[in-house]
Parts: sequence; C-alpha cells; structure tokens
Amino acid sequence: MPLGSDPLDELSIPDGTTVEEHDLVTDGDIIVGGQSTVEFGVRGHNVIAGERVQFGGHIEAEADCRLDMWSDVQDNVLVGRDAYLGERVHVGGRLMVSGDLDIGDDVDIERGFEANGWIVIRNPMPTIVFLFVYLQQLLRIGEEEAAEEVVSDLLDSEEIDAEPVVIPRNGHVSDDSWRVSTPATIGDDCRLHGNIRAESIDVGQRNDVFGSLRARGDISVGEHTVIHGDVTTRNGTVELADDVEVRGDVSCEDLHFHEGALVDGTMRASGEMSMVKAGTHEHIAADGDGGRKRFHGDSDEEVGATDESETVDADETTGRSSESLSDEDIPDVTIADSDTAETPE
Repeated sequence: MPLGSDPLDELSIPDGTTVEEHDLVTDGDIIVGGQSTVEFGVRGHNVIAGERVQFGGHIEAEADCRLDMWSDVQDNVLVGRDAYLGERVHVGGRLMVSGDLDIGDDVDIERGFEANGWIVIRNPMPTIVFLFVYLQQLLRIGEEEAAEEVVSDLLDSEEIDAEPVVIPRNGHVSDDSWRVSTPATIGDDCRLHGNIRAESIDVGQRNDVFGSLRARGDISVGEHTVIHGDVTTRNGTVELADDVEVRGDVSCEDLHFHEGALVDGTMRASGEMSMVKAGTHEHIAADGDGGRKRFHGDSDEEVGATDESETVDADETTGRSSESLSDEDIPDVTIADSDTAETPE
C-alpha cells in the first residue's frame, strides 16, 4: 500500500468471499470502517472494526478481534486468539476468547465472557496505532534495519495470504444492499446477496451477484459472471466481458460488450455502443446528437420509449460501406430513437 493512501477508500471484496446463511465468510481479514453497519454476522481470520460499528449477527475470528469504542454486536463474539474491546462496546451475546482479553471501561457483555489468558481492564491503544508510533520512533532514531525487521516479523507471523474484506467508513451492508460512497471492487469466485451501490464497480470473474449493480461512474463485469438484476450507471461506461449474463436491463452512457455476453432485458446507451467480436472491437451504433437509443439483443421486435420507432440499417449505424461487411458481420439490431420519428431513407 502506498505511503499516505487510505486503506478504507473503497469497498473491497477479495476472491472466494461468500454470504452463507446471513454470514459474510472469507479466508482473510475483515476490516470495517467507523460508523458502518453490517446487518449480518461475519467470519474471518482477524476482525477489526472502527468506532460505532454495528453488527447485526455474531463475530467469529480465527485469530484476533478488535472492536473500537461504541461498537455494537447483536450476538456472540468468538475469538481464536486475543480480543480487544474499546470503551462502551456492547455485546448482545457471550464473549469467548481463547487468548488474552484487553477491555475498556463501561463494556456491556449481556451473557458474560470467558478468556483463557490474561484479562486486562483498561482503554487499550489500537494495534495499528501502537505499531505506527513504534515504527515512527525507530525511524526517528535512525534504526531503519530494526523497523524493517519489525514489519518483516509482523508479516511473517501471519500464515494467511488472502486479501482482506474492506468495508469503508459509513458503509451499509445487508442481504438487501451494499451501499458505499466509494469505488467497489469484487474479486473472483464470489457469491454475494444484495444490490451493490457505489461510486464505480469492478466485478471479477466467475461471480454470482444476487442483486443489481448501480454506480455513478464506470461498471465492468468479468468473464463467466452472472448478475441477477440490472446494471445501471448514471454517467459512466458499462463493459461486459465474454460469457457474462445479466438477468435484467443495462442502462448507461457508453456500452462495450463481448459478443458472448447475454442480456435478458433491454440494453440502453445514450452514447456509444460497441461489440467485441473474436478479438476485434466492432462498432455497432453511435448516437452523436446526444439522443437516447434502446437496444434489445435477443429479439427482432422494435423496442422504444415512443409509439413511433425507426429501424436503422447496419451500414448506416456502423459508418462502413456495405462492400466492407459480409452477411455474417452485420448485426441484427433494432433501434428506437426517441428524438427522431422519421425513418431514414
């Protein structure tokens, strides 16, 4: 991570993340920014939450769990190693810790707690803050080698190589929706429930998303991914790779799709629409006057917002002469232009 960058500046879902029976499950860590809401339980390696984070289920951490002040967990908290709870944390179930427990003032654990190691009641300093201060002091006195050894030992002590799940500040995650004000990145082989709302969305390969995608900016969907809903962007470009299936409508400014992509609903593009065909990028249609065109990829029926529609010849929409196109190259596309009621000659 570059120096000075914010690790909570995007929603990041790593490879293999699934939502199983109202639990978010991942092999790596789970990091939740302050004032966020996660309406289901979470299971991961380390679980770290900022201030005023609310969990609607239980927490299972294979390693450490750290909850900052004013956080709230509706159910049990099970920790495989050490636990750190800040001031006024509330746990609606039972707290079970295999290692040490570092706990702040006014912590409320409704069904009691059990720790096999040391129990310290105080206001613990967050681990990342302690590490930052320690490294800063080593660098200040010129102990660069010692600082490098500390970082190396910290990284080597973790056997897991999986990327963490990162939920940015003020995010909201539930079975119904994943809402953030930052970009969102989804890895490969994920299975997610809920509509995803973000600044921009990048979806990897072989995913199942049981919901729609909506963004202000660009949306890209990787190969062999199924979106069980609409794909909508206000001002951005939508890119659909080979063997993508969208079981809804696609609406965007510009649309670039592979010939192997399947859209069950209507494809709408206010700007340019183009198709990637067998290693080439073939231009299908462009609306230069800013009008809104609608495309239906699976039917010869005309689809439009007005009662009158026009069918545009493929040679005119591509801007190429008929001599340069074979019958196989000409796409069967029906276009309805809401700005034009006349049929071109």
